[in-house]
Amino acid sequence: MLVVMQSHATEEQVRAVCERIESLGLKAHPIPGSGRTAIGITGNNGAVDLGVLESMPGVIECIPVTKPYKLVSRDVKEEPTIVRIPTPSGDVLVGGTHLAVVAGPCAVETEEQCLVIAERLKPTGVRLFRGGAYKPRTSPYSFQGLGLPGLKILAKVRENYGFGIVTEAIDNESLDFVEEWADVIQIGARNMQNFSLLKRAGRAKKPVLLKRGMSATLDEFLMAAEYVMSEGNYNVILCERGVRTFSDFSRNTLDLAVVPAVKKRSHLPILVDPSHGTGKRHKVLPLSRAAIAVGADGLLVEVHHQPEKALSDGMQSILPEEFAELLAEVRQIATVVHRQVN
Repeated sequence: MLVVMQSHATEEQVRAVCERIESLGLKAHPIPGSGRTAIGITGNNGAVDLGVLESMPGVIECIPVTKPYKLVSRDVKEEPTIVRIPTPSGDVLVGGTHLAVVAGPCAVETEEQCLVIAERLKPTGVRLFRGGAYKPRTSPYSFQGLGLPGLKILAKVRENYGFGIVTEAIDNESLDFVEEWADVIQIGARNMQNFSLLKRAGRAKKPVLLKRGMSATLDEFLMAAEYVMSEGNYNVILCERGVRTFSDFSRNTLDLAVVPAVKKRSHLPILVDPSHGTGKRHKVLPLSRAAIAVGADGLLVEVHHQPEKALSDGMQSILPEEFAELLAEVRQIATVVHRQVN
């Protein structure tokens, strides 16, 4: 259910409607728009008495939302959501006309490694730095990340170079630390349907970057985002990172067709990860070009200064100078599609 408020509705009127919804045992989600506020209602397993709400001051109408995902849907919020990521050098905007690019190593290996990569990325103008302090790996014998010491290394990258930090949480315990030390909480593909983790991310005060599961349908992807938003965190960024298919020339199949599909159904921004999406260094640049051209709101790219020595996913990591070329071309394509990289 969606309650649409009048454009001149006051904060007191919005608050009164929310309180009335809560008194019915439901949950109210006020979502400000450019012209008016809409209030999403979740938790209603049965019919809601529309007359009670429609008669309240400031209300235009109540609209049933038929899709299983309520808060994620464009029925609730027609204009694109713009997620604001605070960084020491100012806010980075994701969505609308704003493109965001995230770059850095797959895993935090050492302090020296991260600082060297950050120093070489800084001149490119990229403002968000990625790196996994916690690494969920298929093999128990693979490098699992440094944990909390890795988060402290990322914090030093932020302090020294002014980057916003994007890093993954793999369970509720690690999410507590990620929320404290990072600027964006990443939920990886393997955890897209870890519902307790999604709920915990929904109670966090930081933006959430949610990656699509390896075999997830679009509806499953959006329902995972709904889990986060239903807990009150509306700063959700989706990420397409490739799905598992029969293709044998690529680590995954990067599903760029999902980008316009997301845009049609949801107001949330979506990034593309061409590194995991292909698993091959030489494919990262062309797929990055294509992602921006098809409408993605940014990129998540793995960069390593010594990829042949990387402890995780070196074969899909590009060199800093290759990333500089990538970013220059992405800026040109962004201009053509009336976007800007910030």
